[in-house]
Amino acid sequence: MNWIRVCAEGELLPGEFRVVYDGDVAIAVYNIDGAWYAIEDVCTHDGGELAGGERHGFEIECPRHGARFDLRTGAALCPPAYTPVATFPVKVENGAVYTRDDRWD
Repeated sequence: MNWIRVCAEGELLPGEFRVVYDGDVAIAVYNIDGAWYAIEDVCTHDGGELAGGERHGFEIECPRHGARFDLRTGAALCPPAYTPVATFPVKVENGAVYTRDDRWD
C-alpha cells in the first residue's frame, strides 16, 4: 500500500491534528509534543468523528457521547465505547509526515 502524505513536518505543530483519507478511510494524525500518532477518525460507539474532540494528554474524547480512546494504542478507555479504534503507522521522511491504512497489507 502507498503512504499518504499528511503535510510538511513543520505544518502540524504540537497539539494539532489533521485528517487525511486513505481511500474512504478517514485517518486523524496528531502531533503530541513532537511524537506522531494516527487513528481511524471514527468512534466505535456510534460512528461519529473523533477528530476535533477534546484531547487530554494521549486521550481523545468523542465530542458526541464522551467515549475516550488512547491515541497511542487505540484502546477504548471508557463507556460508551468498548471496542478500540484502529491505529496506523506514521513516518516522517524528507521533512514530510506520512500515514497509511495498513490493515490489509
